[in-house]
Amino acid sequence: QVQLVESGGGLVQAGGSLRLSCVASGITVTDRTVGWYRQAPGKERNFVAEIRSNRDTFYDASVKGRFTISRDNAKNTVYLQMNSLEPEDTGIFFCKTWHSRTGYWGQGTQVPVYL
Repeated sequence: QVQLVESGGGLVQAGGSLRLSCVASGITVTDRTVGWYRQAPGKERNFVAEIRSNRDTFYDASVKGRFTISRDNAKNTVYLQMNSLEPEDTGIFFCKTWHSRTGYWGQGTQVPVYL
C-alpha cells in the first residue's frame, strides 16, 4: 500500500517561513522522484518542486531562491522549506510520487499566507 501524508501547513504571515513534510509508506523515497504541487483556490494544480532519486532538484520559477526541497532517507520523508512567503503562495500543497507507472498523491496540507 503506497501512502503519502503531508503535514506542516498552517496560517502564516507574508515574509514568514514554513516547512512542509511528506511522509511516505509502501515506497522508499530514495528510489523515486517525489514532487510538491500547489493548488490555489479556483486554479489548477501546478508544479512547485521535485527531487529525483539521483538527488537532482527542480523548481518552478516562481519559488526559485525561496523554497528548498530535501529528503531524510532514514525517516522516508521529503520536505519543502518555504521562506519569504507571499500571498501568491497560498494554496493546498500536495506531494506526489510514482510507483509501478501509477502516480500517487497525498491528501494535501493547506497554506494560507496573509498580509
